[in-house]
Amino acid sequence: MATLISITIPKPEVTIFKQSAPQQSHISGFTDFHLITREKGGIFMFYNAKDELLFVGKARKLRPRIKKHFEDSVSPMKKHRDEIAKIEVCVVDDPVERDIYETYIINRKKSKYNVDKQFYN
Repeated sequence: MATLISITIPKPEVTIFKQSAPQQSHISGFTDFHLITREKGGIFMFYNAKDELLFVGKARKLRPRIKKHFEDSVSPMKKHRDEIAKIEVCVVDDPVERDIYETYIINRKKSKYNVDKQFYN
């Protein structure tokens, strides 16, 4: 069977890690949110301490969307926030490409909490 398309997952432009003893103000142990762009869109990935993919999301504005996952009562991650140890961020300007990457990564890397876009069991 021939492959119709080839998708290469973009390399993260920013990776931030949960700090065990943060010295500054922080959100759930993450002190480096300022490194994530506020104005650009893209995809983000939450990982646990074992480097297992927990969740993939997309956003028109990355930093505010990622922060919402730590503050919002309707986030699919609300019961799992303490598991997040690393956040990777890829800037992707095109909204169609963001959709494609999000769905591809969810299914290729089998993210744990993206139940609505999983095509595997």
